[in-house]
Amino acid sequence: MASIGSTICAHEKHGQCMPSSDSMSLKLARHQLSYGNQGSFLCSQNRPPKSACIVAKAKVGDSTGKGPTCDSHLRHAVKLALRTAAASAAAAMLCFHGVIDAPALAESLTITFPASKIREVSTVQRTLIETWGLIRETYVDPTFNHQDWDSKLGETMSQILPMKTADAAYGKIESMLATLGDPFTRLVSPQEYQSFKIGSDGSLEGVGLLIATDRESGRLVVISSLDGGPAAKAGIHSGDELVEINDEKLVGMDGDKAASKLRGPAGTSVKLKFRREGFMEEERSSNLTEVKIYRENITLTPVFTAVLPHTAPDGHLAKLGYLRLTAFSQNAAADMERAISGLENEGAEFYILDLRNNPGGLVKAGLDVAQMWLDGDEVLVNTVDRDGNTLPISLANGHALTHDPLAILVNGGSASASEILAGALHDNGRAVLIGSKTYGKGKIQSVTELRDGSAVFVTVAKYLSPSLHEIDQVGIVPDVQCTPGDGGGPNKSVFSSASSVIEQDSCVLAAEHQLGIF
Repeated sequence: MASIGSTICAHEKHGQCMPSSDSMSLKLARHQLSYGNQGSFLCSQNRPPKSACIVAKAKVGDSTGKGPTCDSHLRHAVKLALRTAAASAAAAMLCFHGVIDAPALAESLTITFPASKIREVSTVQRTLIETWGLIRETYVDPTFNHQDWDSKLGETMSQILPMKTADAAYGKIESMLATLGDPFTRLVSPQEYQSFKIGSDGSLEGVGLLIATDRESGRLVVISSLDGGPAAKAGIHSGDELVEINDEKLVGMDGDKAASKLRGPAGTSVKLKFRREGFMEEERSSNLTEVKIYRENITLTPVFTAVLPHTAPDGHLAKLGYLRLTAFSQNAAADMERAISGLENEGAEFYILDLRNNPGGLVKAGLDVAQMWLDGDEVLVNTVDRDGNTLPISLANGHALTHDPLAILVNGGSASASEILAGALHDNGRAVLIGSKTYGKGKIQSVTELRDGSAVFVTVAKYLSPSLHEIDQVGIVPDVQCTPGDGGGPNKSVFSSASSVIEQDSCVLAAEHQLGIF
């Protein structure tokens, strides 16, 4: 299998300088969209550029012209003073470095602004400048939705300065971002960002349970118990019902809230009461099991596999390898590679890759999975940067893990990296698409963790399929239309076994027909 040679680094720490007694001094590293032999890729960097900038303290309205002293690699420095600020307010400065490939394009921007005397609001002021700077340097639309982005900083800073709380101040940043007209460019709270990292990192600290509310009964039921995890070792299995967590009854509690109670630092304990699957209603009250479980570092796998045997038209036993990929996390590609190799060893002759309700994730993970099915130097996706340049990302001497026939299942919940993967394999003639039209998210976001623990998602490019088909707000129409309404699909009741859900899925049946199994 070939390497694309691109990397996506998510959620890096940025801006680590501490404030002095009378001013704030920040150095903001920035995302770069780099272009190499294999196309484009996104990388967050959290180190200052080699061309260091010396920040000199200044007051608002300082007419001396003194500011950052930078070496010859920096093209120019601009000092922007906020006219709406009181000259007597404490001044703060930010040295913003934008390093875009060639040194000739690099620039340093120095901003002087009044610091709020309310500590939590001054923290949000830093967040504003970090956010504004990332948008200024990397946002896909260089017109910023046809507005003067530099003036937005002064306008938003003047709105934040009189604020008394951090929440009110954050609201002003969100309002600033809303003017871009892009719902995917956004600021998220530290708590929201932690949840995002759990999904993208593919790891968490907890007990190793995936739970959901059963639609028919309303009870919290275990969908899966991670092999070798704390819950599995305590005897909790798929289909069991969770009744209490630390003596708190779970009746009426949604799955997300219950899951947050199961998570916690490794080494800490949690007490669970659960009921085994299969007890009759009259037996339920007297058949509770209580266990004390110690949380551990858990590695999540987004890949589920099954082997479905079928009698082929010629009479021999044909094995179908079914793979469901639920998210493109950091460990998705490695897990997928192991899954394909395992199915090959079990004698799979046909494959179904189920991307339904997969909302995406890390773009690189999607590209890494695509190359597992392709040979040669095929184009995987085309990116379009803020200057309108279209650049392909291609394989380099690819070697597929298998050449067996492949069908991909998609629906309206298949988005972003799912659409990149489906488009790459479809346009290169490697797979037939089954299902319904995909979501239509053809934009790529960078993710940057800010100094206060919040994070900014910035749309830095849009993408087209290998055949240059538009995806954003359009989606991908599959070759064969179907909906799993009569079979249930992956949303079937959690009390049904995984194999029966797959076998009754009408879209799986349609895929099997297209693959020539029947």
